[in-house]
This record gives sequence, structure tokens and C-alpha cells, in this order.
Amino acid sequence: MNKNINSPDFNDNREYNYSDCKEETRLEYSLISDLIPQNSKVIDLGCGNGSLMKILELKNCKITGVEISESGVRICRSKGLNVIQGRIDIPLEFGENEFDYSVCNVTIQMVMYPEILLREMKRISKYQIISFPNFGFYKNRFELLLAGRMPTSMLFGYKWFSTGHIHQLSIKDFYELLDSVKGIQIKEMKFIRTNNSLKNFAMNNFPNSFLILPVFLLEKL
Repeated sequence: MNKNINSPDFNDNREYNYSDCKEETRLEYSLISDLIPQNSKVIDLGCGNGSLMKILELKNCKITGVEISESGVRICRSKGLNVIQGRIDIPLEFGENEFDYSVCNVTIQMVMYPEILLREMKRISKYQIISFPNFGFYKNRFELLLAGRMPTSMLFGYKWFSTGHIHQLSIKDFYELLDSVKGIQIKEMKFIRTNNSLKNFAMNNFPNSFLILPVFLLEKL
């Protein structure tokens, strides 16, 4: 049965439809931008509607995007952005060290082969920036323990059956992925700070339990 994605009750982020989301502002954008120097050559893997790319343009970065959805590609190109349509978890048609930075923002949990994505990011760039919803967040743990059901805190309003988050992971899981890929190390981890010093302390010292969205800067060895 075909679904009408324009229906008001349609709520499925496997469709990757950006037609009603041509611009967005996300808190982690500033964290990512701060990690990338002026005039860098950057590739944004899973660039969506190109909002992050436009921010990096202000730093005079030369940016290429790769996006799987037709609507995302169309919107990006309407903004004058250089975007290629395609998957990001397969061997990419870019040369070794072609970019200074590769970025994958809140997308690694939505691809079929995250290990291939990370290997390709390492191959094509010296530095890699990756962010993802931390499924080890304490609210998820409590929901699974007390309710005995798939936690929804990291699904942002979707259900387990209607989300594109097919590889939920915690920060510890991410470390395991890095170990399996090899030849890559964590240079820095950033997170969105609050005005609450106690929360900031917990996020900084116990990230796997209290961080919602870590942003990792990785470096190829």
C-alpha cells in the first residue's frame, strides 16, 4: 500500500523527505562549525537540506555534499550548493585525502553499513566529525528497564517501526566501532552545554549515561 507522505498523520523518517523542511537550525551546528577552520575543504555526508553547509560557507569553506533523498538534493541545489545524490555507506568516488574534513551529522545510525561509512570518511579526509543520538542516555535505560519496551527518547517523536534509526548506538558502542576500523583516534569530544553546572559535570564525566548528542572530532593516524 502506498503511503501519502503529505498526509498530516504521516510520521516516518525513513522517507528522508525535506520538502517541508528547507531550513533548520540545530544546536550542534555551532559545535561542528567551531571544529572546522576557515578555508577548509569539507564533505558533508548525509547533508539533508544543506543547512550546515550554508553555515560552513560563511567560513569560506569549499563544500561538497552527498545526500540520498531527492528532496534534499533538490533543496540543496536550489541554494547553490554542490551536492551529489547517493548513498554514503558504500565506497565513495573521491580520492584519498581529497578533503580536510568529512562530516556525518546525526546520520551514522541511519545507514546500513556504519563501518564502511567510517572507513570511507577516514580514507577521504584527515579529520572526521561525527555526531549521533547516544542510546545509552539514562532516560532510555530507565524506559527499557521499567516499561520493558523500545525506548523513544532518542527517536524524536517516531516509533521503533517508523524510524530510520536502524543502528542505535551508545558512546561505548561508538568506541567499539573505532577499534574495529583502526587507524583513527579521538581528538576531541564536544557537547551542548547548559546553564546547569551539575548537568555539565555529569555530561563531561559520565558521557555514556548523560550525553544526548556527542560530537566527535576524529583524526586519521
